[in-house]
This record gives sequence, C-alpha cells and structure tokens, in this order.
Amino acid sequence: MAGEQTTDVVVVGLGAIGSNATWRLAQRGLRVIGIDQHEPGHPWGGSHGRTRLFRVACLEHPGLVPIAQRARELWRELSALSGQELLLETGGIMIGPPGSRIIEGTLTAAREHDLPVEQLTPEQIAERAPGHARVDPGDIGVWDPDAGVLRPEAAIVAAAEAARAAGAELITGQRVQSIEADSDGVTVRLADRDVRADRVVVAAGPWLAKLVPSIPLTPHRYVMTWFRARDGHDASLDRLKVFIRSAPGSDEWMWGHGALPGDLAKVGDEFDGPFEADDPDAIDREIHPGETDHIAGLVGATFKYLEPEPAEQVTCIMAHTPDGQFVVGPSDDTGRLIVAGGCSGHSFKHASALGELAAQWAHGEELFTEASFLDPRRFG
Repeated sequence: MAGEQTTDVVVVGLGAIGSNATWRLAQRGLRVIGIDQHEPGHPWGGSHGRTRLFRVACLEHPGLVPIAQRARELWRELSALSGQELLLETGGIMIGPPGSRIIEGTLTAAREHDLPVEQLTPEQIAERAPGHARVDPGDIGVWDPDAGVLRPEAAIVAAAEAARAAGAELITGQRVQSIEADSDGVTVRLADRDVRADRVVVAAGPWLAKLVPSIPLTPHRYVMTWFRARDGHDASLDRLKVFIRSAPGSDEWMWGHGALPGDLAKVGDEFDGPFEADDPDAIDREIHPGETDHIAGLVGATFKYLEPEPAEQVTCIMAHTPDGQFVVGPSDDTGRLIVAGGCSGHSFKHASALGELAAQWAHGEELFTEASFLDPRRFG
C-alpha cells in the first residue's frame, strides 16, 4: 500500500452527479479527489445511452423545479467550458387524461413556480407535434417550452474535465473498498492507498447502497430502445417532440423523443415498479427474445411514423428509492458522509444541480433551494 493521502473532500463515483459534485467543489477552491472504478462517460451504470430528457415542469415533485432551473444554468456553463452543445432546448409535450399523473403533476409544478406551460387540445397537439397525433378522446397536452435533450456521456466527460481544470485530482480504474467515518473525518480505502478527508460525497449510482448500506436503494436492469422511421416518414425531433405521454387505449405511458441528426428515435416505457433488485456487478447485458415486445406494442399503437420493432437495444442500471425521489445530503448525524444518488429513473436532467447541492452540503453552505424531500434520513 502506498500509504495515506489527505484532502478536503473525496467524491466516490464520477458519473452524472459525482462528476458535477467534483467540479463544483473544485470551483470553490477545495482540495478534491474524485474516484471511480471506471472512466467518466462509461457504459456500465445508468448514465449512458446518447440522450436523456430535460424538463423544468417536473411532474415527479414541485420541489424539483428550482433544481432543474439551476441545472439548466450549470449545463449551459459546462457547454461554454467544453465548447459542446450539451443541452438542446427544444420544448416538449406531456399528453394524457386530465387529472392523470402526467398532466396534473406537470400543471402543479407549473402553477407553484409560475412556469410558462401551455395546455393543448388534441387538434393543437397534432398541429404542434404531428408525431403525437394519435391520442385518446379527452386527452390533453401540456407544452413545456423549457424541455429538451441532454447528451449524457459528453456532459459527464465535460464535468470531469472542468473539475480537473479547476484543480481536482481524478483517480480512475480504482474501486473503493470501504468508507469509514469517525468524529474527526472520513477514511476512503482503496487497494493501493487510504485517502483521508474531512468529508466524503458518495455518488456511486447503483453501487451507492453497497458503500452506504443504510440507504434503501433497489438497483435494477433496464433496456433502452431506439426506433427507425417507417419508409417515407420523418421521425426527426422536429416532428416527434420530446415527450412523456399515455399510449392510446391504455393506461400505460412512455417517454422519449424523435431522432437527432444521424441517430434514431428513442422511446421507453415507464418504470414505476415494483422492482426486483439486481446486482450492479452482475447485470445481464444480453437482450433476450421477446424482451422488447411490450415496448414494440406500445410504439406500434402510438406512433405512425415509427417502425415498431426496436432497431437498437442497450442495457443500463437504475437505482430506485422507496418513494421515487433522490437522496442528497448527510446520511448520518456526523455530517461527514454525504450521499448523492437514488436516480429513480429521472435524475440526469438534475445532475449538475444535484452535484451543486452535494458540494454545498460538503462545504457547509446554505443550500440554493429547499431540499428536505431529498433527505437521505427520511426513510428512518
């Protein structure tokens, strides 16, 4: 063993949230070491797959709106630093019956934060977003002008590079063996050294609960699917807008967007559970016969511009909390062990701001928004 290294803060995990937490901590002038068993932008967790949806009118919880707004500012800042367009702000549409979770959740968030959303009739949906013309009678749309698409792999790499440029040390290809907090600090044990810090941010994605067992997370495998346009049809993002919507004749719902230039349309089915826990170190990466029949049926019934059979499929790992909200903040009374994760299928859009919250917790600052609904200790 190389001995003990000391620093102000260690960040364990350089994925979506961890890379941003490392950047935001380094920006504050702290000595920061970020550690990951893989390289930033890798395909083994839950933050790959070419695109992720971005929304501000967040149906999952009204308290997410200021987090999304701060995230948008930080994604724009990272875009400027990296010279890449990481966030494509295109607008997006939510479609479903009045009073449904999709519609009411979006409208509640918009009302609480005075967001400029617009309600649409089925006729207006067909005009605004032709790819979504198939809707049930009585369904309505809510247009969120602030929605769009993020490029996850590029965004993670950009945050990691911004962290390094701000003075952070990044250690990759090293798996954390254990994390031990005491009254004076935290020891992060690696195979070749110990790292001693005042505080640690654990942002290990689906591996978080292995390092902090008090956090109730259920990691599980998910298959992402992409679709080609039917012959003679246009399934580009201009026609098939960013969406979360119900499927005609069904109470099931989907999410996705049309094809970006040179790519395919992306559509997924909702994943509210219940879930069986999967080991993130032993995820089945094979796509099995019949496994995508369900999403193919929903796509065939909903989108006249798309071939219903997936043209591409890739596995990833999600990590759900019992209430579907993230966990960001101290995990115990010492305040030295801070967790940031629990993606629950909707965290990437917020990742830059969740990294900011984790950095504020680690630096002892006032948080930029009220975030008690993300308290990791809420589960008892």
